Amino acid sequence: MRCTVSPTGDKIIVINSVHDKVLTLARDGSVLCTFTDPDLKWPLAIHVTAQGQVLVCGQHSNTLLQLDGEGRKKLATLATSRDGLKYIWSVCYNRSTASIIVAQFDEKIRVFKVQ
Repeated sequence: MRCTVSPTGDKIIVINSVHDKVLTLARDGSVLCTFTDPDLKWPLAIHVTAQGQVLVCGQHSNTLLQLDGEGRKKLATLATSRDGLKYIWSVCYNRSTASIIVAQFDEKIRVFKVQ
């Protein structure tokens, strides 16, 4: 399992790859919400931006999704295999360049500019 923490430190966002889920937990470990979506298969990479939005990548679905800060709903599908995503390993947001950086198992890096 991989996880990240909200900018305020009050939420822990965890991915459960086997069950295609993103779980948002309170600091005490209680489940606040569970996210699933047909566009998210085998989530493997997750990142929370300084603004609190959740970026999650599905390795088997070759997708990059943007979730709301609660991890409850999908705001957008930002990229797919049509954009070159394949075998995703990690994701992060670079605020200074307004870019989402995705690393892949094939040692390729994809950079997506955000508006």
